Parts: sequence; C-alpha cells; structure tokens
Amino acid sequence: MIPSGARVWIAMGHTDMRKGMQGLALQVQQGLKRDPHGGDLFVFRGRTGSLVKIIWHDGIGMSLYAKRLEKGRFVWPSAREGIVSLTNAQLSCLLEGIDWRNPQYSWRPQSAG
Repeated sequence: MIPSGARVWIAMGHTDMRKGMQGLALQVQQGLKRDPHGGDLFVFRGRTGSLVKIIWHDGIGMSLYAKRLEKGRFVWPSAREGIVSLTNAQLSCLLEGIDWRNPQYSWRPQSAG
C-alpha cells in the first residue's frame, strides 16, 4: 500500500543493484536532487530490468523494498538520467510487469442499445 500524499518517482537509466538504503538515498540526494527523507517513494531498476528497489522514509525510518520478476522485465522510460513521477496506479502496474505507460483493458464495455 502506498501512503496517501506520497509521490512516486522513478529514476531514469540503470542503477547498481548492489546498493542498499544508504547508497540509494545518497543517489536520490545527489543525483536526483530530492530529499530521500521527505516521505516520497523512489524506484530504481537494475541493468537487466528484472529487479527494482524502492526506498521510502515514513518519518520514523527508511524502508527498502525489492521485487524481482521471474519472467519479463519492468517497463522503464528510455531516458538515461533524470526522474519521472508516477501515480499510485501506474506504480502498481509497473510492479506487476504491466506497461504502465499504456495499460490495456482485457475487456471492453458493451453499449446498451
């Protein structure tokens, strides 16, 4: 569950997935010019695209979440650097391996007529 009021940011390019909380927080602060302790979620992807890490500070402490896809890759923008904001729904799609940029319904509503 994503905390209400928290923004979700994905870091462009590839991140060294050997980094832990401190290394990723430093990357947020120095590379992305954001406050890693401000309550936002920061999402990073490794070179192969099958692993993401998310850091989040809840006001009490820092949390690190990791997810690896057994099949497929996480959909990521092609820019090499910078940051992109996502909605909570887009993050949910991303974490399921769904293309969050253009999700498709598996069904279409039928017109009543």
